[in-house]
Amino acid sequence: MVTDKDGYVHLIQYLTENLGLFETPEGTGLADETVMELFEEQLSAQIIMVCGQNPALNFAQRNMIIREIDAIVYDLEEILANVGGKKATPEQTLFITEFSGLIKNLFDQEISKLLHA
Repeated sequence: MVTDKDGYVHLIQYLTENLGLFETPEGTGLADETVMELFEEQLSAQIIMVCGQNPALNFAQRNMIIREIDAIVYDLEEILANVGGKKATPEQTLFITEFSGLIKNLFDQEISKLLHA
C-alpha cells in the first residue's frame, strides 16, 4: 500500500539524510519519551486520524493499514537501532512530528486511490 511506493522510499532517504540529528550525546534529551516511543506515538496518532477521516474503510483495509504501520515501525527500528532508546531532544521531537505527518500524507494519497478506484 505505502511501503512499496516511491514516496516511502524518499521518506526513508530523508530520514537517513537526517540521521545526524539523532546522534546526540547521551543525556542531552529533554523529552520523557525515547526516540522510538515518540515515533510510535506519533504514527499511532496519525493512523487513528487517517482511519477517523475515512469511515468508508472496511475491516480488511484497516488491517492492511495496521500491517503497513508495523512494517514502517520495523524499518524505523532498523534505521534508528543505535539511537532509538535515547531520550528525544526538542529538535528530534519536531522532526519526528514532521516525519509522521509525511507518512500520514502517503496514507491519505493511497486511501484516496483505494476508495475512489
